[in-house]
Amino acid sequence: MGGEVFFVNLEGTRGDSVLDKLKRLCNHAGLNKIIEEGDLVAIKLHFGELGNTRMLRPQFLKIIIQLVKERGGHPFLTDCNTLFYRGRFNAVCHLETANFNGYDQAAMGAPLIIADGLKGLDYRLARAREGLSEVKVGSSYLRS
Repeated sequence: MGGEVFFVNLEGTRGDSVLDKLKRLCNHAGLNKIIEEGDLVAIKLHFGELGNTRMLRPQFLKIIIQLVKERGGHPFLTDCNTLFYRGRFNAVCHLETANFNGYDQAAMGAPLIIADGLKGLDYRLARAREGLSEVKVGSSYLRS
């Protein structure tokens, strides 16, 4: 069973910017219908590796954060630590990497929370759909 896929032409015009299109896409996809006043809303993304340039632009996320806040939600940006020893293997290094790559609370207007805690040990077991019986999921995902 596949999910619905939405497409947006990333060619902006003077009266219809890419950010305007993203806002319409989010509303068309139903974002404005699933968020209720007071909801904690996890916005899962990859903060990128240190110095990497291939991640979601902060400007796009700011649109989503704004839409969540307009609905009365409390958005936060989140990811889980990695198993390999690089810039995202613990929450401190992970947040330093995120800040270096342009994701920080002051710029984004939403806090950054590492969903599986300081060292990646704050998780819960959840049933998987296919292939695996269960998976470890960062507990902050399940609490939002």
